Amino acid sequence: MNFAPSESTEIHLVTLGQLSKGGSWKLDLVHDWGDHVLIWVTRGQGVALLDGARTGIGTHNAIFVPARHLMALDMGRQGFGQALFIPPSSGLRFPETVQHLRIRDARAQADLTLLLDSLAREQSDRRPLGQSAMTAYAYLAAIWLRRQIPEDAPATAPETQERSLSRAYFARLASTFSSGATLADHARALNTTSTDLAHACQAETGKSAAALLTERLLHASRQLLGETQAPVSEVAQQLGFKDVAHFARFIQQQTGHPPVALRRAAAAPADPSGL
Repeated sequence: MNFAPSESTEIHLVTLGQLSKGGSWKLDLVHDWGDHVLIWVTRGQGVALLDGARTGIGTHNAIFVPARHLMALDMGRQGFGQALFIPPSSGLRFPETVQHLRIRDARAQADLTLLLDSLAREQSDRRPLGQSAMTAYAYLAAIWLRRQIPEDAPATAPETQERSLSRAYFARLASTFSSGATLADHARALNTTSTDLAHACQAETGKSAAALLTERLLHASRQLLGETQAPVSEVAQQLGFKDVAHFARFIQQQTGHPPVALRRAAAAPADPSGL
């Protein structure tokens, strides 16, 4: 059984701080969303894993990640940004590929900030037709985003074999990480060897292919344990583990705590245990 993140029912806007409430793992472990996500960073510096590569993030950077594309983001405690989630079923026309744009034009910076501020007001005021208004602002944000992408940008920039392989691995993990496939299985599906895959991922992301697979599994594990009431055995099955004992050992090795402790901590976020 393959686990897939669910699509939201409505357009919504949150801060990066709200996204990581309950643990920095929610952003800095590789993961994907069921929605398109437009992230607007207005303070701080950090790093991200996008489209199979590690890249620096700074103030006035716009990041667009289509639904079901793997990503990770670490902005530290001083960073601030907003994330706009757009369900694919909304029909709004966003780019089909990951975009990382460093916005230097002051007018463009102000335009997106104003759009998101206006959308946030509609979200908080909860007035009649509020979701319709938010959809309209999201539509304008999509236009803003497409305007920032250079018209003469090549459809596919020249890239190394390592980058191409790392990107392909990211795409594969997004759809098959919970299939129970081993690293050797993933390499074989990509027509390469485990050694070459490990080298490509290390060169492009600073993490091994095995670490990326582990991170995606751990993120989904913590998400299911913290956000659902599914029995641990069912969580293990959803994520492709052979049995619940194997899953429990995985969680213990990665976090130092058993699954039940993570679920208990998620239910009590004020708990100082720091799980």
